[in-house]
Amino acid sequence: MAKTSAGLLIYRMTDSEAEVLLVHPGGPFWAKKDEGAWSIPKGLVEDDEEPLDAAIREAQEELGVAVDGDFSELGRYRQPGGKIVLVWAVEAEPDVDLDHPQSSPFQMEWPPRSGRMQSFPEVDRAGWFDIAAARTKILIGQKPMLDDLLTSLGKAKASG
Repeated sequence: MAKTSAGLLIYRMTDSEAEVLLVHPGGPFWAKKDEGAWSIPKGLVEDDEEPLDAAIREAQEELGVAVDGDFSELGRYRQPGGKIVLVWAVEAEPDVDLDHPQSSPFQMEWPPRSGRMQSFPEVDRAGWFDIAAARTKILIGQKPMLDDLLTSLGKAKASG
């Protein structure tokens, strides 16, 4: 059975358009990657955890601040590796240090086969991107989330 993750597509409205908050994964594998490497804050849903609660928890762990607002279910997305990601959109402007988010650390052996464990932040940067820029930055499997956000915002604007 495919693993399930949950995440938040955090957005804010500027005078002219929506911008989304994306995170760049920490650690040596991602250090020199930019285009196609960014993600929404997300992570695995733990046993007996509600997916929205997992999405909120993961955003806090990756950004170092709580995210609050009106959460709107955006969709269910199968990633290239088979993982399912459940996503909620939320309009919010969390007070995040974009250059140094207070992300939870993870441990890994580095350099490989060295026997030495090192600690790295889950996220080493965060940034606000307009949708066009986000399309170049975000992981390929997450691009449909951007389209669904725009569709959702268009429906809200039309009914509001």
